[in-house]
Amino acid sequence: MSRKQSPSGTPALVALAAAGVPHTAHAYEHDPQNTVGYGLEAAEVLGVEPEQVYKTLMASVDGTLTVAVVPVTGKLDLKALAQAAGGKKAVMADPAAAERATGYVVGGISPLGQKTAHPTVVDETVWLFDTVFVSGGRRGLDVELAPDDLVRMTGATVAAIARD
Repeated sequence: MSRKQSPSGTPALVALAAAGVPHTAHAYEHDPQNTVGYGLEAAEVLGVEPEQVYKTLMASVDGTLTVAVVPVTGKLDLKALAQAAGGKKAVMADPAAAERATGYVVGGISPLGQKTAHPTVVDETVWLFDTVFVSGGRRGLDVELAPDDLVRMTGATVAAIARD
């Protein structure tokens, strides 16, 4: 992997470059008529296994906005997220609140370079791959990086938070 910066200079790419983290930005043409979901669209367009592409979801755990990073092929287990984050109850965050808190738009929320740092939990399947893909900070941009770097850059806890 190379240290590539996208001309878009999203906060995610700026954070990776500033930290000297090896990564590859993968830009693609996002189809606004897409009905399969942003992550599955990325996997298809980029020609990678969907299990290797992760989506970033925002939830509220006992009132605290929390980032959950799970494979696009699965669903977030809110109960498992609450437990992993040391809370009692998790609910999905309001999309507008997620956008305000992260500085990104839904469908382009990256776990990296968010406007405000949030507790983050990454699903344990991240360790199955040499590299994984997460949103680069806008629709039509994914960034490929090593799981260790994703976990380190986000200060994440790694736990079983996805279900099929």
